[in-house]
Amino acid sequence: MNCGIALMLLAALNATGSAAHEPDAKSIVQHSQSANDIDWKANPEYDWTERDLESDGSYKTFQEFMILGSPYGKLIAINRTPLSGDKARDEEQKLDAEISKRRSETPEQRQKRIADFEKERSREHAMMSQLTVAFDFKLIGAQRLGSRDVYVLEATPKRDYRPPNMECQALTGMRGRLRVDKKTFQWVKVEAEVVHPVSIEGILARVEPGTRFQLEKAPVEGDVWLPKHYSMRAKAKVLFMFTHKNRDEETYWDYQRSKNY
Repeated sequence: MNCGIALMLLAALNATGSAAHEPDAKSIVQHSQSANDIDWKANPEYDWTERDLESDGSYKTFQEFMILGSPYGKLIAINRTPLSGDKARDEEQKLDAEISKRRSETPEQRQKRIADFEKERSREHAMMSQLTVAFDFKLIGAQRLGSRDVYVLEATPKRDYRPPNMECQALTGMRGRLRVDKKTFQWVKVEAEVVHPVSIEGILARVEPGTRFQLEKAPVEGDVWLPKHYSMRAKAKVLFMFTHKNRDEETYWDYQRSKNY
């Protein structure tokens, strides 16, 4: 457990004189956000395996390697069937070529590549961080989820929430549920769905009910938890007339400390 989190929890217990005391929703969310910040900073220190749902309904599995500051994915399976023969050799050669290319970059080229990666990471992190800003949380109980004892919190949109960017506008029409590990305050599972239409300024689109996402995390090493599964189903009306549907699903496992080449 993170030492700072442990000390805060111990102080709360001593203040009440009872080990049965449970933190309130605000305290749980604050601690969970701190834990998520630690995870976000640690993420680039790992390689991992990832299976993605493609637009044609097929699944592709990649070994993701952090190479000199940003990731590169080597395709290793299609529809859960490992590549073999020439296809596997081609992917290995592509990986070797990418390592060689990055090693021969100019400082300016490397700086731009890493900056592009960090910009995308920061965008995703900002979106997840907004979850704790956009909603009011209510502790509705506790349960056993797998091997974990978790707090269960219900999330409803804040009336006065003002999205900082276009991507966060959908949060104003969502409600959700957050399950937080009691020992570490890590997010075990996050679920959210759109319950009323939200117009997205600037692109003449409206996010419709039926849009939902789910994120699951799991321990990797020490205090670090990283994504295990992410899924998203989006339903929107573009120009308020044409319905557009999109589905995304990603599964992550086998996190290993990166060699970073």
